[in-house]
Amino acid sequence: MHIKHWFFILLSFYSVQAFAISPIQHWQTSQGGRVYFVRSAGLPMLDMRLVFAAGSARDGKQEGLAALTARLFATGAGQWGADELARQFDDVGARFSYDLNQDYAWLGLRTLTQAELMPQALAAFQQLVTRPRFAEDEFARIKAQVKIELQQRQEQPGFVAKRAFYRALYGSHPYAHLKEGTPQSIADMTRADVRHFYQKYYVAQNAILVLVGDIPKAQAQQIAEHLFANLKQGHQAQALPKVPALRQGQVQQIDFSSSQTHILAGLPVLSRKDADYFPLYVGNYILGGSGLVSRLFDEIREKRGLAYSAYSYFSPLAEAGPFTIGLQTQNKQRDLAIRVLKQTVREFIEKGPSHLALRAAQKNLTGGFVLRFDNNKKLLNYIAMIAFYQLPLDYLDTFQEQVARVTRAQIQAAFQRRVNLDLLQIISVGGQ
Repeated sequence: MHIKHWFFILLSFYSVQAFAISPIQHWQTSQGGRVYFVRSAGLPMLDMRLVFAAGSARDGKQEGLAALTARLFATGAGQWGADELARQFDDVGARFSYDLNQDYAWLGLRTLTQAELMPQALAAFQQLVTRPRFAEDEFARIKAQVKIELQQRQEQPGFVAKRAFYRALYGSHPYAHLKEGTPQSIADMTRADVRHFYQKYYVAQNAILVLVGDIPKAQAQQIAEHLFANLKQGHQAQALPKVPALRQGQVQQIDFSSSQTHILAGLPVLSRKDADYFPLYVGNYILGGSGLVSRLFDEIREKRGLAYSAYSYFSPLAEAGPFTIGLQTQNKQRDLAIRVLKQTVREFIEKGPSHLALRAAQKNLTGGFVLRFDNNKKLLNYIAMIAFYQLPLDYLDTFQEQVARVTRAQIQAAFQRRVNLDLLQIISVGGQ
C-alpha cells in the first residue's frame, strides 16, 4: 500500500479515538525562538505549525498582500518548483497547509514520525519556510487566479455585505479590510512587494512554533532548534493600534440584484485577553450562538418566519474584534427583520438570560468542550491561539470551570458595558 493511503487510513482511525491532553510545554530555543509542545501519544504522527504575526492587518495600503504571500509558499522552494515540492511531501505521506486571519498567518506540516519518513517532510518544510522561490511565473499565475476569485465573489451579496461591514466597524484601522483584498489592490501588487513582506514578517523574532505529536520532548527541541536556526532573526512586528471608538450607529443599504437580503449587524467589542470574555462567550451562546435554540433564532425564525437562520458570534482578536449578528431574509421583510433583530438584542441586554437558559448553556458548553480538541489538528488550533495571544498555559484545563462560574449578573453587566446598540453598524445587501 502506498504510504499516502496508509497515512489517510491512520487519520480516519485517529479521528474517532479517545483523546487526552498532556500539559503544554513551553520554552525558547538558543536563538530565542518561542516553542509550544504537547506530547500526544497513540499514533506515529506529528502536527506542527509555524505562526507569524503576519496577518491581513499587516497589509498596510496593499490589501490582500498577506494572503497572497501565504498562498505563494506552495509554489516552490529552494531548487524545487511547485510540482517537485509537492512530491517531496506526497512521497512520504506528509501535508503542507497554510492560513491566516487578521492577526497572524501560519504555515503547517502534518507528517508521520517514522525515521524513514519524517526527515524528508521536515526538510521540505524547512526549505519552504526559509527559501521560498516566489518565482515570477508562479506569482503571475496565482495573482491572476486571485483576481478571478475576487471578481466572482463580488457577485455574492454575502461577500459584499461582509466587506462593507468591516469597513463600517473599523474605518481606517488595519482590521477594516478583508484578507482577500480587492481586484484592484491585487492587480497593483508586484513580486517585490511579496518578497518585502516575507523578509519583514517571516522571521524568527516574529515567529512561534507549535508542535503536537507522538515524539519525545528532546526530538521536539531538535526540530525547533534546526528550524529557528535557519530563519533570519529579524524583528517582532509592532503592536497593532487600538481600535477607535465608534461615534454613531448607522444603517447602510446596498442595492444588489438578489431575491434575498443579507444583513450583518455589530460593532467592535472583544479582545482575546478581555476580562469580559467568558460572560460574553456564554451569553452569546444563549443569544445567538447555539443554533436552533438561541434567542435570535427563536424570535426571527420560529416566531415570525423571517429567515432560515439567525446567529451571532464574537471574534476576539489582539485588539477589539467584531461582535457579529447575521441573517438572510426576503427583500420585502428587510426592515421588519432589522427591527426584530435590534429588539431581541436590546431585551437580552436589558434583562439578561433566564436561570434555565444559563444552566442549559453551561451544560452544553462544558459537556461538549473536549470534542473541540479530540485530535491533533483541533488541539493544534487551540495551542496556536494560546501561544500567539499569550494566554495561560492552563487555558484548556480551566476553560470548563471558567464557563461554569459565569453568572446571569455577569452576563448582563458585560453586555451592557460592551454592546451599545446606539453604535450598532447595520449593513444590508439586497434588492428593493
